[in-house]
Amino acid sequence: MTATNALLAPVRISPVRFRSITSKAQAPGPASPTAQAHRDAHFARTHYGQALSPKPSPDAPVLRMLMFGKPGAGKGTLSTRLVNKYDINFLSAGDILRQNIADKTEVGRIAEEIVAAGGLLPDDVITNVVTSKLDAPALQHRPWILDGFPRTVGQGELLDVHLRNKSTPLSLIVNVDVSDEIILGRISDRWIHSPSGRVYNMSYNRPKVDGRDDVTGEPLVKRPDDNPEIFARRLKAFYEQTSPLLAYYASRASASTRLVTLKGATSDEIWPQLEGIVQQSFRLRPKDSSSHSPRVDLASPRREEGKRVAEMPA
Repeated sequence: MTATNALLAPVRISPVRFRSITSKAQAPGPASPTAQAHRDAHFARTHYGQALSPKPSPDAPVLRMLMFGKPGAGKGTLSTRLVNKYDINFLSAGDILRQNIADKTEVGRIAEEIVAAGGLLPDDVITNVVTSKLDAPALQHRPWILDGFPRTVGQGELLDVHLRNKSTPLSLIVNVDVSDEIILGRISDRWIHSPSGRVYNMSYNRPKVDGRDDVTGEPLVKRPDDNPEIFARRLKAFYEQTSPLLAYYASRASASTRLVTLKGATSDEIWPQLEGIVQQSFRLRPKDSSSHSPRVDLASPRREEGKRVAEMPA
């Protein structure tokens, strides 16, 4: 989903043009890059109703991010907004497992049975699947978001060891905090487009045509686990297994690995908080100005016509 500010901008002016315009109003003398960025942002805000965020320093870390939150908190929606706006690779444990289900692999058959009962996969199985994707050559030195993993302290420890051995430690851990009551009110209104993973909600994010995907026009479906009984089991599993994981990362947070908690009732409320953090702290290229280097889609669900893959916890 494209950010609202980008859609509303009446004129697109390059940073070079901003510097040219603003320099006419400045006193003579060189300006620091930080001061110039703030002046550019002030000009954009004054004349076009939007601000350009100050760019991070050249030595800013690479974004290697985990996203946590209760089932139904909006993690997938927020990740999609970041990936659509910035040149970031997205890796979802749920997508990888869905692909295995579609391919009828051994782990796919095991996962389908466990998820249908509202359970979670064993640490060793899911850890091996995810880390094999993180090791892809195209991901080296590139920003990425890992969604839906790890879910337990054991998985977190295994992931930390793997990333340290590869000299690619985590740089940002995000906890999306939405109350149980709000999430319970959402699940009956949620519909998905299985081939792409796009999510709609009839209360606050309706499709343009009821029952149809905005992009393809294909039918929307319900997640099989979007019912109160299975949701209650998933929420119980979150509190028992994932909450201790957040405590684990809180105890290991440092200047190089930040842990932030973002609160809100909807993804629209949480999005500005998330975007502000990644803009200010990491080297990111907007999608429309990124280089033409190959883009890796490591976890795309299968897109064959008519292929419907059951949605799994994300």
